[in-house]
Amino acid sequence: MGLNVTARHALVGLLLVTGACAGQAPMPNAAPQPNPVAVTKLDTPPEAMRPVAPAEPQPAHDRGRDTPAGAIGVAASMANRLDRLFAEDSRAQQALDPLGALARGEAVPHDLVVLAFTPTLTERQRVVADHSLVQLARIDRNALDRAHRLSYDVFHQTLDNQRAMLDPAAQALLGVQPFNHFMGFPVEFPEMAATSAGGSLRTLADVEARLDLERTLPVLFANAQSRFREGIASGVVEPHLTVADMIAQIDAILAQPAEQSLFMVPTRHLPRGTAPATRRRLTRAFLAATTGTVYPAYRKLRAFLADEYLPAARDSVGLSAIPGGPALYRLLVRGQTTLDLDPDAVHRTGLAEVARIQHDMRGVEAELGFALPLHDFFEVMRTDQRFHPTSAQQLGIGFRAVGENVSRLAPRLFLHVPRTPLVIQPYPAYRARFEAGGSYSEGMPDGSRPGVFWYNTYDWQHRFMTGITTLYLHEGAPGHHFQISLAQENKTLPDFQRFGGNAAYVEGWALYAETLGYDMGLYRDPMQHWGTLDDEMLRAMRLVVDTGLHTRGWTRDQAIAYMLDNSGMGRIDAASEVDRYIANPGQALAYKVGAMTIQRLRDEARSALGSRFDIRDFHDQVLGSGALPLTVLEAKIHQWIGERLSAQTSAGEGFRNQGAGVGQSVKRDEAAHTRPLR
Repeated sequence: MGLNVTARHALVGLLLVTGACAGQAPMPNAAPQPNPVAVTKLDTPPEAMRPVAPAEPQPAHDRGRDTPAGAIGVAASMANRLDRLFAEDSRAQQALDPLGALARGEAVPHDLVVLAFTPTLTERQRVVADHSLVQLARIDRNALDRAHRLSYDVFHQTLDNQRAMLDPAAQALLGVQPFNHFMGFPVEFPEMAATSAGGSLRTLADVEARLDLERTLPVLFANAQSRFREGIASGVVEPHLTVADMIAQIDAILAQPAEQSLFMVPTRHLPRGTAPATRRRLTRAFLAATTGTVYPAYRKLRAFLADEYLPAARDSVGLSAIPGGPALYRLLVRGQTTLDLDPDAVHRTGLAEVARIQHDMRGVEAELGFALPLHDFFEVMRTDQRFHPTSAQQLGIGFRAVGENVSRLAPRLFLHVPRTPLVIQPYPAYRARFEAGGSYSEGMPDGSRPGVFWYNTYDWQHRFMTGITTLYLHEGAPGHHFQISLAQENKTLPDFQRFGGNAAYVEGWALYAETLGYDMGLYRDPMQHWGTLDDEMLRAMRLVVDTGLHTRGWTRDQAIAYMLDNSGMGRIDAASEVDRYIANPGQALAYKVGAMTIQRLRDEARSALGSRFDIRDFHDQVLGSGALPLTVLEAKIHQWIGERLSAQTSAGEGFRNQGAGVGQSVKRDEAAHTRPLR
């Protein structure tokens, strides 16, 4: 996934899908306001990677319907208390999440904005989390209806993870590394400052507030520099290579003429009816702010990074090299996967998955007319022009063709599709060099902003046409776009389920969505079949490389060599991937861990239900409650299987666990063929 991460230091920034597949939009707990701008079976994981279900099986269906009549009053009272706590916590978190609010295009009070990247903000966030945990403990979970029990469990685990990240010991390591080239506030601030027609700058007061925000940027950078200096003093610093990349990103921003920069975009989308004199005044004001405040702030940050921080940066790349690094890595892995995993077990699982996928690759290689050792065939893939685009435009044409096929075939696999539109477009030039092959930015539930599937045309000659299908399925539909949009559109869910998330579920769903290309017949073309195996290999290698870098002392070159030896990746892509794992430890594990869990649950449901299994109902259950911790998801699916077996629920109800009417219902095609998983 990529989801664009706006703030590593935000309240839940490290708990969400931050990054994404290479840069996804953040998924805050607070509701966003309108903003412009094969099937190859994923083997059952070993016990160490299987989620442990809650002690009590967790149901997840209609609010109140499972409650005995005599207990309705108690259940209603407890449910009301829980709903009030959700609302209270949401308001409190919104009030302490300036960077999340900026990413959502909301106006943020000056006294809150200037707290970004400060210990003061972290302490206030910690107080909120502690208060919510105390209040939650006073609610009798057993007296709640099913849906509220599910929400209780999600909320509890989310708070526990937040509290762990906000603990002073964790913040002594996390807070002093406020951003880097992957989770890069400096490179994403221009997009926060920009807007588009019909976006969040709907009044002149909104425009003036955005102007004030740009004038505040020097304070935010100064705050971050103070934290970086704390890290220098404690020996907790970023690797040399991430600092060098941050400097290069700033250079790319400063290379843009001020008049053409994103900081001037608001002046091109002023509210309708704005007087010409006011337009001229605001244009002059934004230009003055850009040239006199914003660009100087970037130059000052660049000078700090180049002259003070870079000399103090470490040559090592793994967390095991910093004080407290091993414990921090396990904490980050838990935050990303929602599971307490042993890094050694994860590493072994990755090695096993790499071997399995290589076996499948050999079969597809034969279909493509080759009989070489895989390592040699990888080099053929890198150098043979038939596997690469002939122009940047060919990439866009390919992605749009896949999008049309998915739109046509989705009703065979889904009872609901999002109302939010999805657009396909290339990264802007200033970002492309630092991004992976593609990513997703979420839309707005009210339709004011579509979801965006981004693809990369930088160095297009070395991109692969083989990955067109699998990348779109993951980043676009039915991957991130379906999961995130359907959750946002489901107004019956609490905000933290509509807009929150965890990497294992979000990225796990997106990787699982890639396998649906088999069900849709999109991998009958051997080139596209190779592409999805190559991408699945990437996710398996991540288990090996991420743990290798952060627990086994691997070097950057060692990690890149492993990826080149075991896949058809180009060197530029392998280097970009490894740099991402260095900058965002643990996040890369979430894909495979989550996908293997969803795949296993699908296999269990198919085995238990036999002819009564309908893939569309299964997908409704997986997607119908927002992004769930894997333990909660597993318990929910087991409950659904049990209810289907006992005929207590009716097939085809769809999203019956927490509200109907989500997304667009699609007509059930009983003759639609769902191909069993291999």
